[in-house]
Amino acid sequence: MRILVVDDDPLAGEMTGALLEFQGHDVLIANDAMEATSQLDAHDDIAMIVSDMHMPLINGIELLHMLREQGVMLPFILLTGDTPDESLRQTPGLSACLQKDAALDTSLEHAVAHALGE
Repeated sequence: MRILVVDDDPLAGEMTGALLEFQGHDVLIANDAMEATSQLDAHDDIAMIVSDMHMPLINGIELLHMLREQGVMLPFILLTGDTPDESLRQTPGLSACLQKDAALDTSLEHAVAHALGE
C-alpha cells in the first residue's frame, strides 16, 4: 500500500518512511502541506497519510482539516514530538495521534493496521 508521509524535517520524514517501508509499504515523502496536496493530485493510489504535527505555515491538524474540506477522506495519522493531549487525540477525522518516541516503530505499525481495519 502507498502511504504519503508529510514532514518538514527531511531526516524525520525519511525515518518515518523507512519504518513504513520496513513494514512493507510503498512511501512517498512530502516536505509540507502544499507538496502533500500535489502528491495526492499526482498519485491516485495513496491509501493513507502520516503527517507531522508541527510544520511551518500549515500544521498537521490544519492539513487534516484542509483535506477533509476538499473531500479527501483517507486515513490520517498525526505524529508529534510532544505528548499528545486527549483533545488532540479526539480530533474528528484523525485515525491516530502518536508521539515520536522510541516505541514509534511498534505504535505506528499498530496504528496503520487499525486505521486500515486489518
